[in-house]
Amino acid sequence: MLSHPAPLREIIFYFPIPMRIYMQIPPQGDKAPRFYHLHLQEDLIEGWSLIREWGYQGAAGRIKKEHFTEQDAAEAALLQIRDEQLKRGYQVVFMQAHSK
Repeated sequence: MLSHPAPLREIIFYFPIPMRIYMQIPPQGDKAPRFYHLHLQEDLIEGWSLIREWGYQGAAGRIKKEHFTEQDAAEAALLQIRDEQLKRGYQVVFMQAHSK
């Protein structure tokens, strides 16, 4: 006899909300504004990935990805990088936080 799948209301989906911070330096002269994007997300190998992208808006940026085994260490690295970029003149334009 065939078994029926559980009703949809009984299935629990888990989609963690990533942490994102998007910063910009306003345009100076004829130069495009500079951007710095930090993105923290849970990965598939039981860890956390911190993805950084930066460059001039409208052009290809540079990307760097770091892996962390602990969420707290990944969040601390994200906040440290954010603080360093704020000291360089970047301003936070958009931020999205996840819930623990």
